[in-house]
Amino acid sequence: MCSREEEALRRLEEVFSATLARINSLVLQPLLETTPEPSDPQVRECLRLVQQLHQSSQRLWEVTEESLHSLRERLGHHDAVGLESLLLLRDADRVLQVHVEYIESYASCVAVQAFQKAAKKRREFWRGQRKALGQLLSGVSSEAKVGTALTQALRQPLAHHVQQYVLLLLSLGDSVTEPHPARELVVHAATLFGNLQSFMRQALDQALATQALWHSLSSRLRDVLCTPARRLLQDSQDVAVTVTPLRAERVLLFNDALVLLQGHSVHTFDLKLVWVDPGQDGCTFQLLTPEDKLSFCSKNAQDLMVWQWKVTQAVCQALRGKKDFPVLGTGLEPSEPPACRCVAYTFRAEGRLCQATYEGEWCRGRPHGRGTLRWPDGRNHVGSFCQGLEHGFGIRLVPQASEDKFDCYKCHWQEGSMCGYGICDFGDPPQVRHRRGVQRLLLGRPAARIWGPRERPAGPTALQVHGPLGEGPAERVWHRRGQRQSTQKCPGTILTPLWLLSRGERYIGMWQADQRHGPGVMVTQAGVCYQGTFQADKMVGPGILLSEDDSLYEGTFTRDLTLVGKGKVTFPNGFTLEGSFGSGAGKGLHTQGVLDTAAFPPDPSSTRKRQLGVGAFPVESRWQGVYGPFRDFISAGCPGDELEALLGFHVQNSRELRKSQEYLCCERTQPEACAGRMEDVLDELLLHREPRALRECLGKALSSSLHPLGKLLRTLMLTFQATYAGIGANKHLQTLAQEEVKQHARELWAAYRGLLQVALRRKGQAPEEDEDPEARDLQVHGLVLPLMLPSFYSELFTLYLLLHESEDSLYSQGIANLSLFPDTKLLEFLDVQKHLWPLKDLTLTTNQRLSLVRDKCFLSATECLQKIITTVDPREKLEVLEKTYGEIEATVSRVLGQEHKLPMDDLLPLLIYVVSRARIQHLGAEIHLIRDMMDPIHTGGLYDFLLTALESCYEHIQKEDMHRFPGRWDSKELW
Repeated sequence: MCSREEEALRRLEEVFSATLARINSLVLQPLLETTPEPSDPQVRECLRLVQQLHQSSQRLWEVTEESLHSLRERLGHHDAVGLESLLLLRDADRVLQVHVEYIESYASCVAVQAFQKAAKKRREFWRGQRKALGQLLSGVSSEAKVGTALTQALRQPLAHHVQQYVLLLLSLGDSVTEPHPARELVVHAATLFGNLQSFMRQALDQALATQALWHSLSSRLRDVLCTPARRLLQDSQDVAVTVTPLRAERVLLFNDALVLLQGHSVHTFDLKLVWVDPGQDGCTFQLLTPEDKLSFCSKNAQDLMVWQWKVTQAVCQALRGKKDFPVLGTGLEPSEPPACRCVAYTFRAEGRLCQATYEGEWCRGRPHGRGTLRWPDGRNHVGSFCQGLEHGFGIRLVPQASEDKFDCYKCHWQEGSMCGYGICDFGDPPQVRHRRGVQRLLLGRPAARIWGPRERPAGPTALQVHGPLGEGPAERVWHRRGQRQSTQKCPGTILTPLWLLSRGERYIGMWQADQRHGPGVMVTQAGVCYQGTFQADKMVGPGILLSEDDSLYEGTFTRDLTLVGKGKVTFPNGFTLEGSFGSGAGKGLHTQGVLDTAAFPPDPSSTRKRQLGVGAFPVESRWQGVYGPFRDFISAGCPGDELEALLGFHVQNSRELRKSQEYLCCERTQPEACAGRMEDVLDELLLHREPRALRECLGKALSSSLHPLGKLLRTLMLTFQATYAGIGANKHLQTLAQEEVKQHARELWAAYRGLLQVALRRKGQAPEEDEDPEARDLQVHGLVLPLMLPSFYSELFTLYLLLHESEDSLYSQGIANLSLFPDTKLLEFLDVQKHLWPLKDLTLTTNQRLSLVRDKCFLSATECLQKIITTVDPREKLEVLEKTYGEIEATVSRVLGQEHKLPMDDLLPLLIYVVSRARIQHLGAEIHLIRDMMDPIHTGGLYDFLLTALESCYEHIQKEDMHRFPGRWDSKELW
């Protein structure tokens, strides 16, 4: 029933296929046969366009042949092959796309007169081809210009072919009744090719209008504006409009840009970054761009509506990246451009963004959402923006002077400034900054240094110290209170300001407006510590200074940390210097006061072990900028769309970050994925609430940087490292650090409890009751602290080492002396009763004597105690100590042949023996760390008793008795 239309379609395809072959041989191939390659770049561009058209023509011929083959199959096997097998019906969209590509390639050639320019070198050849070209065309004289003939030869056959397609498909549609399965396919194909006719007419009209525009412009403007893909959509010379504030003489709307011509100036605006803001009065409308706000007005309201409509549709088309089909403003896509877009733009106007390129999300002319900002000097910012400013989580890279090194700031931003908590990685050790934070200062900060002068008596009563800054001898006269005047050498020192150029300082304290403000502690690279009140980045008023040799100054400072006014210096030997301090230009430090040498040596805890910052910074108030975002996240119900801002971008280092910026900006996890991941996190918490399962669940969570708890721990670890590593590794900060670790454990447990409550609410379950402090402390010390302590242990233990360095030195000397003894001599020296000596454990060779054997007695207990340094968990260390005690008793019971409980008088000498043979380095630091970090539940119990016994052994080994090898002592004295 459809054979007539199908036969006509077959003949049409045969003719068109043959015509395309002739066009290829008569037109396109000769156009491309230009030797040698032209030097004119415009001609080379025209040849490229002709080559592109040739490729499109080849694809069009191939799809025509494929369509012809399907028609022949259908006509040859009418009963076996259905109508829907025809390529024009079953794959109409692909056939249409091939035609569209040919039309667009052809229109690009027309817009820039590519045929005329490509044929210019072979004019005589084309004059001889006029007759052959005339056979392809109808209505074109053989005397027509070569350019016109070529243009018609490449358009007319296609236009006729598409027209016949539409007529035959409509006829075919009339002959196919409604129930036929191919009915919808025929109607769809007829509609598509009907629209293709409209598309082709508009494409040719725009190409001819653009060609005419290029002829009307000067060569300079043509070189600036002309591109093959650009099409003129509207010209203010055709439809009048005025644009302010630029007062353009001519306004041109292209398919990709809005151009304002003003004298010799050309202002070009990318349509992807143009927002149309309709006017309220109907007399104007505005365009918003990243750096300008343009107002359009016209005397004729109809003309203004034409411009507003065309600009709006052109913006939509530019954002889609393809021409509207069939004509501008039609199609399935929305006709209103979205307010939010993702585009790249380089700022031109002077200011902080001058020459910076932003790539990411925009809203109404401003960076808004996620994006990447790159400056020409190498600075980069990746993160969230709001109304043109950095706002939310972001990462800023700042290049250093040396090649390929960057300072990396990972933090939250608010209205263009760093806000809240963040990590600052300066290419060397990471630093941290926040309202209470840490900063590394490099230049121009005064510190103090201890100098050892040569003394010389100079007078009876007044004390005067003078001399240039850190140079030469200093003279002093001192008056000893309560005694007669005297002049004698004293081991004191003087304090002289010294500018630490190119040296580092570590500030720990309160910040305000990016300046040190409030109570703070500063540690210098020379080991000098200051504590006092800072105001506007300077220390003011009373404060204290601790030198590396444990000299202590208490008094007032100037803003540049020079000693001034009343103050007191306490020297390590107990001498004190109290009086008035001052300094003058070129005169160094002056002081007038009283030197007291009658005081007793101070308690080590008052100077050598003095701890800074403890009273000034309550532990509960520290690092609120870190805890705050997590608390807010939990209070908001853990929304998935905020998870990435909370977790940050997971990049290992600044170099990897530079390579990953496109990923961070454009391909990060979608909000739906984040929401699903957060649901999984909460579900895990609900499934693992029993003690053993909870420990495993928390361990897994804290080890993952993609888990909120793991991210919080990692952030706290980085702040801890930045504070107490490097310059911050100062013994006077040990208590400050120890308090922080415990507080971090409490905050992590609170964060877990908060997440659990959110999980329960989401499942519609009743929330758990608030914990009492005792139950909370049990979980914090028994569960959380052991899991998180490894993250802080290295820096924390270093502080314990520094604080107990002198005791550990005496202990090491005692251990070295005791190691000289053979086993039996040492047991005798320690007054261990002989019936407890495990001589049965000693295996002697024929050449050995019992009195010379070393490191064999109580070997199992010694090896057990040595394991105390293999773990960081205080509880596991205490368990090692308990097992050591058990091994000692087991050895004694074996020697006696019966179970035996050691009384304290017998246990202590044996424990000293085991400690001396274990030779544990820095035992004092180990003991004090265990004591400070152990679970309070063990206070007064077995663990507390054993730790006290170990402390007694440690203290006794330090005594001079151990160094002089006395005969015997009463072990009760140790207690």
